[in-house]
Amino acid sequence: MAAAFMAGCSSTPVDKTSGMSPTAIYAEAQDSMNSGQWDKAIPLLEKLEARAAGTPLAQQAQIDKAYAHVKTNEPVLAIATIDRFMRLHPASPALDYALYLKGLANFNENLGILGSYTGQDLAERDQKASKESFEAFRELSVRFPDSRYTPDALLRMGYIVQSLAKYEVYVAKYYYKRGAYIAAINRARTAVTDYRNVPAVEEALFVIYKSYDALGMEQLRDDAKRVLDGTYPNSKFLAGGGTGESGGWLKLF
Repeated sequence: MAAAFMAGCSSTPVDKTSGMSPTAIYAEAQDSMNSGQWDKAIPLLEKLEARAAGTPLAQQAQIDKAYAHVKTNEPVLAIATIDRFMRLHPASPALDYALYLKGLANFNENLGILGSYTGQDLAERDQKASKESFEAFRELSVRFPDSRYTPDALLRMGYIVQSLAKYEVYVAKYYYKRGAYIAAINRARTAVTDYRNVPAVEEALFVIYKSYDALGMEQLRDDAKRVLDGTYPNSKFLAGGGTGESGGWLKLF
C-alpha cells in the first residue's frame, strides 16, 4: 500500500510555474514562441492568463495564444480565443490585430501538408472557411482602415475573391462533365455576377457558352459567345476555332 501511495504521488504532474512571477512566465512563453515551440508556449500562456487575470499581461497572453493556435493549424481554437478576447476587451488597442488573426485562422493559402501532396487548388475545397476569413479581413479594413494590418488584409481579400470565383467555375465544370448543363450554367453565372473583374470569369462565360451548345439552345449559345468575345476578344478558351477544346479544357477531371 505504501509503495502504491508513493507511486501515485510520483505521477502527480508538477507545475513548474508555481513559483514563477507572471513576468517570468511570459518571458518563458516568449522564448518558446521565438523558437517555434508552440505546443510548449500555449500551456504557459494559459497559466499566465489565469495568474494575471484582469491585467494587460493577461490580454497579451490571450492574443499570443490565438497566434500560437494559428501557427499550429488549429483554427477552431484560435477563433474561439479571439472571439473571447474581443468580447472581454472591446476597446482594446489590439482589436485590429485580433481581427487580422481571425482572418488568418481561416486563410489557408498553402493548404497544409495534404494540399502539397495532392496538388489540390484552394478553389477546389469547400469555401466556408474562405468566406469567414474574408469577413474578418473586411471588418478589419472597414473599422481600422489605417491599421498596419489592413494592407495585407486587402491583398488576402483579393486572393479570396479569386478563389471563390474559381470554386464556382470548378463546380460548374464538374456539372458540365457529367452532363448536368443547367446546373453548370447556374454555377457559372454565380461566378460572373458575384465576382466581377477576376480571371475566373472568362472561363465561367465559356462554360455557359459550352453548356448552351450542349443543350442545343443556339440563340442563348450565340449570346453567351458574343459576351465572351466582347469581354475577352483573345480568349484562350476560344483559341481552337470556337470549339473550346484548346488547352486541354476539362482534362483535370
